[in-house]
Amino acid sequence: MFDTRLRPLIDPPLNVLGTRLARAGVSADALTVTGLATALLAALAIHFGLTFTAAGLVIANRLLDGLDGAVARASRKTDRGGFLDIVFDFAFYGAVPFAFATGDPQANALPAAALLLSFYLNGATFLGFAIMAEKRGLSTDAQGKKSLYYLGGLAEGAETIAVFLAMCLLPDLFAAIAWAFAAICLVSASARVALVLQLLRD
Repeated sequence: MFDTRLRPLIDPPLNVLGTRLARAGVSADALTVTGLATALLAALAIHFGLTFTAAGLVIANRLLDGLDGAVARASRKTDRGGFLDIVFDFAFYGAVPFAFATGDPQANALPAAALLLSFYLNGATFLGFAIMAEKRGLSTDAQGKKSLYYLGGLAEGAETIAVFLAMCLLPDLFAAIAWAFAAICLVSASARVALVLQLLRD
C-alpha cells in the first residue's frame, strides 16, 4: 500500500549508491546473495532470542534488496538476477515467522503458521498475475523498474518490513501482531483476486 508512495523518496539515494557500487565492480547478484545471508542470520538471531540484533539484520536485508536492483539498473539487468531476487525475498518473508515459531513453539507456532498461510496466498495472487501480465504484454513501473509485474495490494513490502521490525522489537507481542497481519494479508489477497478477475476478463 505504501510502496508506491515511498519509491520517489528511496529510489534516488539508492540509485546514486547503486551507480557507485556498479562502477566499483560490485555485482547485483553478489548483493542479492548477501541479502539472503542477512535474512538467514536474522532468522537465526530470532530463534535464539536476539531480537534487537535481528531487527538490525532485517534493515540490512532490505537495504541490500534495494541496492541489488539499483546496481542492476546501473549495469545490466538479467532474468537470472530478477529470479534470484524474488525467490530470496520469499525466503526472507518465510524465514522470519518460521524463526519465531521455532524459538517458542508453544506460544508462536500457530500464529506463525497462520501468517505463513496468508503470505502463501498473497504471494500466489502476486506471482500468478505476474505470469498472466507477461503473457498479455502488460507492464508497470509503479513499484520501480522490476523484472516482473508488481501488482500492488494492501499488504506489500513496506508494511511487511514494519511488521517484522515490530515483532523483533516487541517479541512478546508476536502472536497478536502475526494474527492481525495475517488477517490483513488475507484481505489483500482477496482484493487482488477480485481485481485480477476484472483485469483478465476476455
